[in-house]
Amino acid sequence: MNKILLFTLTVIACTIISETSAQTPQEKQISGIFAGIGFERFAQMVEERSPYRFYFSKSDTDSLEINISVSNATIEEVLENILRGSELHFSIDRENRVFISKGRPLSVKLPADYFTVKPEPTDEPERDDPKEKEDRIFAKNRLWEIGTGGRSISGTEGRLRGIVKSYESGEPIIGALVYTSDRQFRTITDENGSFEIILPKGRHTLIFQNFGAYQEQRQVNILGDGTLNVDMDDNIISLSEVTVTSERSANIERPEMGMASITVQSLKKIPAVLGEVDVLRAVLTLPGVKTVGEASAGFNVRGGAADQNLILFNHATIYNPTHLFGLFSAFNPDMVSQVDLYKAGVPVQHGGRLSSVLDVKAKFGNSEKLSGGGGIGLMTSRLYLEGPLDSLTTFAVGGRSTYSNWLFGMLDEESEFRDSRASFHDLNLNIKRTIDRKNELAFTSYWSQDAFRFDRDTSFSYQNLNFNMGWTHYYNDRLESEISIGHDQYRFGILSLQDALNSFNFGFSMDQSHWKNHFTYELNEKHKLSFGMNHILYNLNPGRLTPEGPESILIPQQVRQEKALESAFYIGNEHEINPKVLVNYGLRYVLYNYLGPNTVNEYPVGTIKTETTKTGEKVYDSGEIINTYHGPEIRISARYSLDNFTSIKAGYNTMRQHIHMITNTAAIAPTDTWKMSDPHLAPQIGDQLAVGYFKNFKENTIETSVEVYYRRMRNLVDFRSGATLILNNDVEQDILNTDGKAYGIELMAKKTTGKLNGWVSYTYSRSLFRTNPNVLGEKINRGRFYPSNFDQPHDVMAAANFEFTKRINTSLNANYSTGRPITLPIAKFNYGGSERVYYSDRNAYRIPDYFRVDISVNLEGNHKIRKLAHASWSLGVYNVLGRSNPYSVYFAPINGIIQGYQLSIFAQPIPFITYNFRF
Repeated sequence: MNKILLFTLTVIACTIISETSAQTPQEKQISGIFAGIGFERFAQMVEERSPYRFYFSKSDTDSLEINISVSNATIEEVLENILRGSELHFSIDRENRVFISKGRPLSVKLPADYFTVKPEPTDEPERDDPKEKEDRIFAKNRLWEIGTGGRSISGTEGRLRGIVKSYESGEPIIGALVYTSDRQFRTITDENGSFEIILPKGRHTLIFQNFGAYQEQRQVNILGDGTLNVDMDDNIISLSEVTVTSERSANIERPEMGMASITVQSLKKIPAVLGEVDVLRAVLTLPGVKTVGEASAGFNVRGGAADQNLILFNHATIYNPTHLFGLFSAFNPDMVSQVDLYKAGVPVQHGGRLSSVLDVKAKFGNSEKLSGGGGIGLMTSRLYLEGPLDSLTTFAVGGRSTYSNWLFGMLDEESEFRDSRASFHDLNLNIKRTIDRKNELAFTSYWSQDAFRFDRDTSFSYQNLNFNMGWTHYYNDRLESEISIGHDQYRFGILSLQDALNSFNFGFSMDQSHWKNHFTYELNEKHKLSFGMNHILYNLNPGRLTPEGPESILIPQQVRQEKALESAFYIGNEHEINPKVLVNYGLRYVLYNYLGPNTVNEYPVGTIKTETTKTGEKVYDSGEIINTYHGPEIRISARYSLDNFTSIKAGYNTMRQHIHMITNTAAIAPTDTWKMSDPHLAPQIGDQLAVGYFKNFKENTIETSVEVYYRRMRNLVDFRSGATLILNNDVEQDILNTDGKAYGIELMAKKTTGKLNGWVSYTYSRSLFRTNPNVLGEKINRGRFYPSNFDQPHDVMAAANFEFTKRINTSLNANYSTGRPITLPIAKFNYGGSERVYYSDRNAYRIPDYFRVDISVNLEGNHKIRKLAHASWSLGVYNVLGRSNPYSVYFAPINGIIQGYQLSIFAQPIPFITYNFRF
């Protein structure tokens, strides 16, 4: 027995010795001459002749040059020789994986409970646990047990829900891809960072990918329905330049076409013209989105007017979205978390405008620590602060101001704006409180004030004021609702003191209150329902003129105030017919009531509305319904996937608009007024049909798209020649009922990764109007179609960003577009003993084409994590070529001779520099 035991122990000992010696075989030793090569080539050569595999960032090792000769050396000896004197470190795990990291070596020791099956997680991990921070890199390999065997949607599948958040800020990550490693199952996080995915029961590897930022993975064992919340670390050490992405990116996957989503991460990659990242400038780089020129407020989408865009800021309506003549958007970039533009395929819960919806979502602050940042530039400064108020409440507050009067001295000497003055201020305050797991409250507020003058005696001002309260309630795993109430206000005023006898104060105001109730219900894995209702109460003061000062002899004037109630009821369904076909369809029914008190002019049926045909007036009491408009809006969009990288999309939608901007300019101006639909002014109605082809290349790093659209519009507002638009109680006498059509093709190519990234787009489009042939009255251009004021057939946009290093990058914007239409004087003639000017057909000519190039350089401070503050510099030149792009062309008589003039706002290069910081 003792001999048998001795023999057994001897065999075991020999086996152990053999295994120990096998851990350092000859093939694990490194031999060779490595002369004048980079680290990437060195790693390839070592991998070819040994079992080692390298993981590193190319940007960390691109400066290394290898010049060594070794013979039978260990990998540790070789790496210590190569990395000596640098900031790089190496770590080697049991599977012969070599990790190269910057600043500190990675820990490759597995935690003690690595092989322990974890119960279903319900909360995020404790961020203050040092061990958790050290070992988070291995969380991707732990096995998370989801659900129980007794609760699931079917016997073979389980529904996994969760929230993806930023580890650093605690804020939800919007638009992150969630998919299995075999690419068979995938989804995307919504605006709350929430996701849901149906998986077969059993083991899966889940990938969480946020474009342009971070990636994570989790090993899960699906036993039934359950939850898994994931934090994506802002400061995770990148092990490779290769980015894990889904085989079908979001632009291929989603059913909506004509939709663009801009996250905070992608917004920061867009060239920061004038030293500040700008939401509207980001939108203007998209195909199909144009502006009529420099210093223009608003934007035009697919041949629509500037007032046909619904601009939302957390449910609040913004009527004037710019500061400083269009140079800056009304949205502080530090207070924005997400921007969505819908040119087609508008969600069923949105309506009220014909062309597009720009949905800007606010930041509510991080839940971990107090932080902030800002910027100081030559024209503006900004500051924001965010953090927790307590364990359940977060806040974010931010403000901006300008000191830009020096800019006007840079204008062309002949510019009438050279002696102007301008300023703006804005302030945001957002608060969110999590009451419990099923209830959440959010408060959003925004205020802005602009003031400017073109001469010393006349000043202009306008103001936005918005606040909104929202309540989100989760009834169960399938049903949730969001209720919001709020008030929006827009005002502008003109104060003139030029002549004491004619001094005046003119004012306009728009107040609206809203109540919105939106539900989402997941009927099953194939159907996701959206339904609810919206109500908006309008209170419009179209204009008021009062004398200013005791010497003024002006007679006060007041345009009749207007009230209206617009209600909408809707239901929509996202239906996945099969993995290749996804359809989103819905119906929205709009009911509009024009309310008293008011006085409405009366005219005989079938006659032209003029002062001479007016037969009387009818007075309505407060709250009385004067007239009603109602009708359905159809929304449908579909996607058919040809393969994992290609899809075809089509969509059709109808829209109705009951509020109209009264203007004779192509852009939004601070002096524009608005008008509600009434018995004489019907709502604008439009529909759009669009088809698109989407194709991605090189593992979704290059995105291409082609979209074709056709739009029809009815009951548009145009004006008779010589119309009076301000302080006009009978404005219907100057309005021409107009039809419109717009069509075009949009091409775009976008590179999302690499040192050189950016996009280029080309748009060919037409926007044509025609006086309604079925309505009596003046016919513009003899009733034929004519170009709208914002018809610009050709538009080319290029935006590029090149990273010299992780700390230095340069950005370039280039934009070309066809000049806007214009009506020109083409002849003179004598009539009644006086000389008259004969003008061409409306918009028969064009101003010169527009072309502008901007360039900027961004310098980042060092990327050490533990710093009191992180700083960066943005510097560059706006209109670097100094091109005198025409804003308008106008004519004036000089000594009896008609002279033409071209007005250019910025005819010289405008330098800028901004110091940005965050802490």
